[in-house]
Amino acid sequence: MNLRDLRYIVAVADLGHFGKAAEVCHVSQPTLSGQILKLEQLLNVKVFERIGKRVQPTAVGLEILSHARRALAAADEILVAADASRDPMVGELRLGVIPTLAPYLMSYLLPRAAHVLPAAPLVLVEEMTRHVMARLREGQLDAALIATEPDSDRLEQRELFDDPFLLAMPGSHPLAARENIRLSTVDPCSLLLLAEGHCLRDQALELCSNARVATAAADVRASSLETLLHLAAAGYGVTLIPSLAWEARDSSGGRLVARPIAEKRARRRVRLVWRRGLPRAAALETLAQVVRDSAPACVVKLGFERIAAE
Repeated sequence: MNLRDLRYIVAVADLGHFGKAAEVCHVSQPTLSGQILKLEQLLNVKVFERIGKRVQPTAVGLEILSHARRALAAADEILVAADASRDPMVGELRLGVIPTLAPYLMSYLLPRAAHVLPAAPLVLVEEMTRHVMARLREGQLDAALIATEPDSDRLEQRELFDDPFLLAMPGSHPLAARENIRLSTVDPCSLLLLAEGHCLRDQALELCSNARVATAAADVRASSLETLLHLAAAGYGVTLIPSLAWEARDSSGGRLVARPIAEKRARRRVRLVWRRGLPRAAALETLAQVVRDSAPACVVKLGFERIAAE
């Protein structure tokens, strides 16, 4: 077993096709197929099975691929460590960002990052939290911007800023006349939520615990905050929106207003996380500072303390 064979099976898993994987790996298809067959014979298991015209991992193949990705990431980090020993500020930084942050923060972050880290361009991957964290664990990302507590993995984290929630609603809504809104006054049956899998949905449900009743009555599975805002503007209900997103919103024809939430707990904490011991930690520390400093005035910026999630 060698790293080359592991790269072959990861390529096949990612592309679902032996021919395309061979092209990416710059070998002939018979060569790639033969090496994977030898690996399967060595392990005495089938890594892949054919479903119609596609190739997909077997159950044990999925487990093998998870280990393969970590092994390849560790091998890559050897090279990164060597490069970092010369200059940790040089080379791409692969950054995962959740969808409820990326569209609203990147316009502030990218110009400043290009200025402060000119030799470390950001490569952005926008995915939901669970996917971003999986990629981070497997070494496909160097760091991630998330808005929830990280899981129990051994991660470094820097808490950057708090993003207060607002309640967005049509200007004609009865609550629009108030300067701020108490969550207890929000009708749970009127609360519009993102689809399952978005951390912002979970945060809204936690803040408005009675809203769980509404999810069955209102069959809305929006995949973006923009959709929620347009639904609210059309009179379908109200929605919680982070201040960062409201700051960068489409005005929706002026039909929407947003009011602060009275409860101080109605906010999300944005943090940068990365695997502990990463050779380019110095660059990520700088990136954390850049993210915090570039965020607009609508958020509450935090002072740094060294935090390690056990």
